[in-house]
Amino acid sequence: MGLRLKIIVNPSSGRERAKSNVEDILAYLSSINQLERADICYTAAKHDATRFARTINPEEYDCVIAVGGDGTVNEVVTGIMQEGIDIPLAIYASGTVNDLATSINLPSEPNDFARMLLRKKTSRIDCGKVGDYYFMNVLAGGLMTDVAYKVPSALKTNLGPVAYWISALADFPDLNRTIQLKITANDVKYDVEATLFFVSNSQSVAGFRKLMTEAELNDGLLDVLVLRKVAYADVFPLLGKLMVGDHIHNDNVIYFQTDMLSIETDADTHVVTDLDGEKGPALPVNIECLHKALKLIVPDEEDVL
Repeated sequence: MGLRLKIIVNPSSGRERAKSNVEDILAYLSSINQLERADICYTAAKHDATRFARTINPEEYDCVIAVGGDGTVNEVVTGIMQEGIDIPLAIYASGTVNDLATSINLPSEPNDFARMLLRKKTSRIDCGKVGDYYFMNVLAGGLMTDVAYKVPSALKTNLGPVAYWISALADFPDLNRTIQLKITANDVKYDVEATLFFVSNSQSVAGFRKLMTEAELNDGLLDVLVLRKVAYADVFPLLGKLMVGDHIHNDNVIYFQTDMLSIETDADTHVVTDLDGEKGPALPVNIECLHKALKLIVPDEEDVL
């Protein structure tokens, strides 16, 4: 018996290579007689992936494959979590940044990915929840955190990650624009003037592979990083520390772990969050970690999680 696959594809991802990559994966499985069924859904608009995921019958498939960037994966996760569907999830990363895939070294070559599917090795990982929204990787807010969903798809297709850097640089002159945050997490409270904040499940965020240096995908905790107001003279030294993961004890950084927290701001300040590269809810928000809520297909490598 071969694999029975439900595949949800963002065809514009990966500089529009997603469709051909899926074809290569299926061709490999067919060539070794390991494919019984492949039902493919292509997204055409926002929330399509969530709508497709909600209709999955876990009795009919061995797994669901999300093909796209972090935003596509987020939509698939939202669909299966909202409907309580317990099915293994595989991620073929073909987006612009692919933070989650980076964190666990998911294969990017189609044949390697197909072999990972055949091994059927899974691991339970945590999932973040905020209201009716879910996130596998990160919730963020503040300066430059809206880059992922503001950059036009055509620009991401043509320029890849460079498109994000161009958009982020446009925000650089506004570095002094801050938000007053009130953060409460169990017995921890902060009232801080912040430039931006991240609440993450994995180490890799916004292309910084070690931004959340203590994060683990299945420890039942979310990692929180808040960047205080930073003087221009301190920006590039701090950026260097962020690139190599040597920043959590910096005076400009607040870093801690928790299983739940709330974040709010002044009543007259409107701050919209980013969820895995997609537009999320506005502050105030209550966030919790759903411990080992997702079953993820992982590479056959020791201790990837």
